[in-house]
Amino acid sequence: MGKPSGVVTMADVARYAGVSTMTVSNVINGRPRVGPETRERVLAAIGELGYQVNLAARHLRAGRTGVVGLAVPELERPYFAQLAGRLADRFEAHGLRIVTERTGASREGELDAVAFSRLRMYDGLILSVVDIDPAELGQLRTDAPVVMIGERALPSRFDHVMMDNVDGARQATAQLLATGARRVAMIGGDPGGSATMQALRAEGYALAHAEAGVEVDPELNVRCLFGLRDGYDAIRALRERGVAFDAVFALTDVVAMGALRALADAGLRVPDDIQVVGFDDIDEAAFLVPSLSTVNPGHDEMADAITTLMTAQLRSPGGEPKELVVPAQLVLRGTTKPSA
Repeated sequence: MGKPSGVVTMADVARYAGVSTMTVSNVINGRPRVGPETRERVLAAIGELGYQVNLAARHLRAGRTGVVGLAVPELERPYFAQLAGRLADRFEAHGLRIVTERTGASREGELDAVAFSRLRMYDGLILSVVDIDPAELGQLRTDAPVVMIGERALPSRFDHVMMDNVDGARQATAQLLATGARRVAMIGGDPGGSATMQALRAEGYALAHAEAGVEVDPELNVRCLFGLRDGYDAIRALRERGVAFDAVFALTDVVAMGALRALADAGLRVPDDIQVVGFDDIDEAAFLVPSLSTVNPGHDEMADAITTLMTAQLRSPGGEPKELVVPAQLVLRGTTKPSA
């Protein structure tokens, strides 16, 4: 029989292989009802005709779209871009696709992501929570599976995956103090804040000082946003105010990268004059000169946990919600001095 013209259908494959459409369906879906010779014949026909399985139609027939939404504060930040990539790899292995959207780290954007996740035809939603009020979040009605990521205290009705911001920041600061630093500037921290990333990392910074018996000078804390320019300007601000410092704990790697440039422009050597540690262990950190010491917040473990929780909800809705904290690990590179 000749090859069909136009879009190849399952019926075309069945006619070409000399079997029923049900047999073709059984082969495609891996059902154990087809003999090995027939299976090989069907697979050969699929290859010769170039038949492509319509996954979208299959998901819709099952009441699914095959799409999971990922709502993050910013698309420009390397951390979120790399998280999206890791999740895309893992969900593809489950026959699912990731669609990423930006909330702008705003209450409205985060509420909309949850409220409209069904309208956008997501099977489930992964939401990075920054600004939303937990009480409001608890009142939202959604029957779609949701996995929350972020530091805020959240309603127990949702699965929640967190990184260990406090211990990660403690490890980073403790390393600087252990190698002789006594005036560690913290760029981006919010010591007086609530349970945000900034506040939790500031808590770890303070904890390391307490453990080392070193007093924290409030002058060493520079609040800022998290772009390259913000890290650069924070170092310049410290120097213009005449604040002495011998190390920098930057709350993100991007801020640390800006700080490194400002230190170089000021003629200061890293790590000889000033040590620097970042947080996030983004891919670029290892390729800087010198390479950046930083905190790995458990990228792979977090992506694995999110994927496991979401796919479990998709398989069996209504399970007991879980809260997981992924451990952080300090990665030492060229911007810090060797431990004594």
